[in-house]
Amino acid sequence: MTNTSAPLLTVKTACNRDCGDACSIVVTVKDNRVVRLAGDPDHPVTKGFLCHRTSRFLERQYSPHRLTTPLVRNGNGFQPATWESVLDRIARAMLRFREESGPASIMHYRCGGSMGLMKLVTDYFFERFGPVTIKSGDVCTGAGDAAQQLDFGTVDSHDIFDLLNSKTVILWGKNPYVSQVHLLPVLREAKKNGTRLILIDPVHHQTAQLCDQFVQPRPGGDAALAMGMASLLFERGKVDPTFNDYCDNADEFRAMVCSRTSDEWASLAEVSVAEISSLTDAYSDGPSAIVAGWGMQRRTNGAATVRAIDALAAVSGNLGVAGGGISYCFARKGAFDCSFLKGEAVAPRMIPEPLFGPGILAAADPPIRMVWVTAANPVVMLPESETVKRALETRELTVVVDSFLTDTAQCADIVLPTTTMLEDDDLLGAYGHHWLAEMRPVVAAPKLVKTDYEIVQSLAPLVGLDAEFSDDVETWKQRLLSPVCDRGASLADIRRQPVRSPDGPSVMFANRQFPTASGRVNLVSSVSLAPSGTTAERPLLLTALSSAAVQGSQWLDDAQDDYLPATIHPDSASGFNNDDVAILDSEYGQLTVRLKFDGNQRRDVILVPKGGWLNKGRCANALIKAQTTDSGDCAVYYETPVRIIPPTES
Repeated sequence: MTNTSAPLLTVKTACNRDCGDACSIVVTVKDNRVVRLAGDPDHPVTKGFLCHRTSRFLERQYSPHRLTTPLVRNGNGFQPATWESVLDRIARAMLRFREESGPASIMHYRCGGSMGLMKLVTDYFFERFGPVTIKSGDVCTGAGDAAQQLDFGTVDSHDIFDLLNSKTVILWGKNPYVSQVHLLPVLREAKKNGTRLILIDPVHHQTAQLCDQFVQPRPGGDAALAMGMASLLFERGKVDPTFNDYCDNADEFRAMVCSRTSDEWASLAEVSVAEISSLTDAYSDGPSAIVAGWGMQRRTNGAATVRAIDALAAVSGNLGVAGGGISYCFARKGAFDCSFLKGEAVAPRMIPEPLFGPGILAAADPPIRMVWVTAANPVVMLPESETVKRALETRELTVVVDSFLTDTAQCADIVLPTTTMLEDDDLLGAYGHHWLAEMRPVVAAPKLVKTDYEIVQSLAPLVGLDAEFSDDVETWKQRLLSPVCDRGASLADIRRQPVRSPDGPSVMFANRQFPTASGRVNLVSSVSLAPSGTTAERPLLLTALSSAAVQGSQWLDDAQDDYLPATIHPDSASGFNNDDVAILDSEYGQLTVRLKFDGNQRRDVILVPKGGWLNKGRCANALIKAQTTDSGDCAVYYETPVRIIPPTES
């Protein structure tokens, strides 16, 4: 029985889930049980509030479905096992696979289920054991990362509060109500001070109501729209007269932009000439900032699209000035010493992340015999879900580290229970701002649950790596923070108050110097336009979007009981009524969905929430082909043509 007189303890930690905000959380604990979560009022970005997803995290923390003991496969199900037995089995298998087939026969796969820096130590364990096969690229942001690295020599952003210096802010494919709620107070303050807010997005969403202008190009039309704006800047004499001084390929870029008229670019983007003209007028009335979302690059020409927008920012004179820039991602690892991990430089083999399933099945010389999955649910979150499932089920040993029996965990031979963010011990950078954070275990984990580091630390002596992984987490944290510890960002500093990374720029490229080979912007000189993707038979593009209700695939079990909701323009659903059940059909599979009509959407898209479970018949990625973008090994999530048909025709 709970002692009602037990004191309430208030402690702080941070959110490690895949979100740009990395919120500071005030946790209220009673009898080693969390009873309340709140945003840290002292944190300049969190500002005392949490998103809907994290506010409800206690439903996940104390879910009856949570795993609290290791599991081993027994026929078609699982049975509990001891840590000693599962670690011994894993170690013997790893040593045997390495001896017989080499370390490349083992694949370690980690994604963004936790953004903690200590997860790099798990990567390091497999690198020291092997190195083993790993993924290449990034399934979500890879194309944009590659684009900005090529254009600017780095990937980082203006300070989040520099938007208060902007006369115009363009949210390009960005829905902060879902993907970055702590950007909203900054945008509202900027608007109150007279800043013009513009949204560009094929999808109509709540952010349109915040903005002064909303432009809805065709899916994949962003590059054409950027080129059209650039052509008008040249035509109207609004380019920076000195951009030749800090940009390479200036003549080639101008020739490409001027090879079509602004009217032709507008037609390719499927926006009106008046819209592209007013956009250009607003953008040229600077300083103007572009805040790019994390979806437009998930197309075949994803890198080229981001490069087109980078070039627009460059020639307009909005680079290197307060209130300007193009902010895509923040360098969340920039303050930390990650040099112990060599990654792609030493990996014997890499499989592009979007090709995870087909890549494992096709791997030879040696084949992949074992897969270790942590901080990830690839069956649900990667393309060709059924292929991913088959790949994991057919290995000699699949180990999954998770807190729940996900679709991926159900493919495993061994499932290892791990901590939640309220029990973890880690450090965080953010990809939506420059503040650093520490995660502290605010309650004890269940007795048989371990952190990712504790798991590999327990495994290390069994495979001859005990000396390298004997340090405690405190020592690793000090090591990770060593580049900034004497500049106001030591572990003690972070524990005392919110700390901004001393390496986080207020304004990117303030001296118009760029860490490229030439020291100048590398302007794109050719841009391929994304195909429309639709066909006469399948006239809709499947678009699986982040949801304000859940992070990734971390749905509660009962939230998956109804059919997958599918939002569609009523004109694109002839013969159907709102709330009807229909079959969503692609070349690769079918899903049963419940239609939701929305006349604000384009007629060539159908929208579903991402992260639906395969075992509940709600997984959009089961309909999507595994393929990569033009650079960065990013997934092509948004070019799958689909149709809706009555259930009787399936």
